[in-house]
Parts: sequence; structure tokens; C-alpha cells
Amino acid sequence: MMATGPRPPLDIMTSVIIDFVETAAARETIADIAVLDDDLDFRTYLEDFLKDEGMYSVRAFASAADLYDGCEERSPDIVLLDMKMGDVTGDKVLEQLLTRWPGMCVIIITGYPSLEDMRTTFKLKVFDYLSKPFSLAQLRQVLKNAVDAFGLGRSPQDRLRERLGRSIKMLRVERDWSLKDLANQTKLSVSQISAIERGTNLPSIESLLAICRAFERKPSEILAGIDF
Repeated sequence: MMATGPRPPLDIMTSVIIDFVETAAARETIADIAVLDDDLDFRTYLEDFLKDEGMYSVRAFASAADLYDGCEERSPDIVLLDMKMGDVTGDKVLEQLLTRWPGMCVIIITGYPSLEDMRTTFKLKVFDYLSKPFSLAQLRQVLKNAVDAFGLGRSPQDRLRERLGRSIKMLRVERDWSLKDLANQTKLSVSQISAIERGTNLPSIESLLAICRAFERKPSEILAGIDF
């Protein structure tokens, strides 16, 4: 039998990227939603409604600690956060979520009489607010807005291009490099790199390896960092 050596790097990289895309493509839902509410009836009501919609995977939590554990296991795309939960205040939970998972899409569910007070308190920190009682039509619209704003309904290929491009751009900016500087390091054209960073084009295996060499990073490090 002929001895076989290790697979060449290009084959490994091809396999990794294909696995990334196929894993995402296998998902039947467009968003993973976490619900935090200590009211069992209301929590079950939301969970059942979201599952019946057929577009979301849903996890419901009764306590902030359980929510944090769930987020550690798998970061949700959207969190529906109740503001009044016994001894735990929603603002503290929100602070923890956005500190540990920056950029997370959080939608506040509140029974506060003044929505303006809420907007003032949490300005720019949350995606939107739903004031109890709200209609299912209102909930559908807010979720649709979140899906559109965060690109959750996009194809896995589109999301991979966008996240990989953003990661590459961040690495370039950290080094205070211009597009031309990175082009010189990788022997790629400025237009090629620009298209990759914008998420217009997915880099070829050769281009990705050249970019990794320029940043002195392993391909696995860059791919792992895009949380796809």
C-alpha cells in the first residue's frame, strides 16, 4: 500500500471553508432567539409563538444566569429581554450581555408606563422596545426589522463573505495599513482586497493564504475569529 502523507494546505483550507458553508446552510431557521422572562406563562407563550412561526430556533430562560450559560454555549442572534424580573433588573442583564457579547441584538420587553424614559435610559444600547401588552403583529415586525438589520436572512455564503471581509479589514486597520500596503504585502491588487473587505468577493484559497501570511496569522485563527 502506498504511504500517504499529510494533506496539502490548500486541501485543508478548502475543506474548512466548505464545512463552514455547509454547516450554516444546514440550518432551517434564519435566527436563533433567546427569551429571558421569569413569568412562566408569558415565557411559554413567546416560545410557542416563535416556534410556530417556523423561522426561528428558540431557547427560553427563566433566570439571567441560565441565559448567560446559554449564550456561552451558543451565542443567540437575538435576545428578547424582559426588564422586570424580581430581584434582577433588566438594565444589569443588558449591561452584562453587551459587555460579554458586544453588538448583540437585544430587544427589550417592558411593562414600564413611559417608553420615552426607557429610550432615554438605554439610548443606542438596544435594537428596539416592545411595550406590554403588544400584539403578535408588532412582535413579527420588530423581529423582521432585526433580521434585516443584522443580515440574518442572508444566505450562508453572503454572511461568510461579509464576516470574513470585516475580519480582514479589522486586521488591516489594527496595523494602520492602507489598502495599498496590504496589496504590497500580499501581491494582490487593491481592487481585489477592497472587494474582499466589502464582502463582495470571497477570497480564493491562494489569496486567503497570502493575506494570512501578511498578518502572520494561521488561516484557522482568522476563520475561527469570524464566529460563523
